[in-house]
Amino acid sequence: MSYKPSSAPGAEPQAISSERRPLSYYITDRRALPSPDEASLLAIVRRTLARGVDFIQVREKDLSDRRLFELARRVAELAREAARRRGGGPRCKVLVNGRADIALAAGADGVHLPSSGLGVREVRAWVPKDFLVGASVHSLREVRAAREGGADYVLVGHVFPTASKEGMGPALGLGFLRRAVACAASPKSSAPAVQVLALGGVTSERVPAVLDAGADGFAGISLFQAAP
Repeated sequence: MSYKPSSAPGAEPQAISSERRPLSYYITDRRALPSPDEASLLAIVRRTLARGVDFIQVREKDLSDRRLFELARRVAELAREAARRRGGGPRCKVLVNGRADIALAAGADGVHLPSSGLGVREVRAWVPKDFLVGASVHSLREVRAAREGGADYVLVGHVFPTASKEGMGPALGLGFLRRAVACAASPKSSAPAVQVLALGGVTSERVPAVLDAGADGFAGISLFQAAP
């Protein structure tokens, strides 16, 4: 079952209060679609934009640099078009997985860094100030490093068991998510607090538990791609 935002779309990626709706974050994976082509993926992108998704991460690791650039540019264009149709205002932010260079060239809003890639601090040092930098985290040490390095958000996962993470260790669970949320906002650090989104096995039914644990929102692939 998919999650559909029920209030005004397109929240800016800034600190949110408990009165605001949760942030939603779509990670693309065209190879998981019945028709694993870019046209089918772009149809999903249009649908998620119409439903008010806040972030889209273009994560198509098998594409050549040229094809990844072209896809990221098109997704960024669709996000801007969706904002124009709403009459302007906040829009969905588009990020590219692991490739800050392609994200910048394509006019995307930022880069998402996998835990096996470059660190937040190294990337933050050379990208524009308003360029978003997010990171995948699997431990409190990684949460602290991302925060100290200047990340805008972290994806914590995998929180629940999921087939896509088989062989990657046990699920971290809601208890760890709560600790990650506390770490991301701890007053013991002088670095700005970072947003925390839950990833891995998140379903519509599990979204309330994720929010109760303090997360600012949720991320996923099938949660968005499997929507009717």
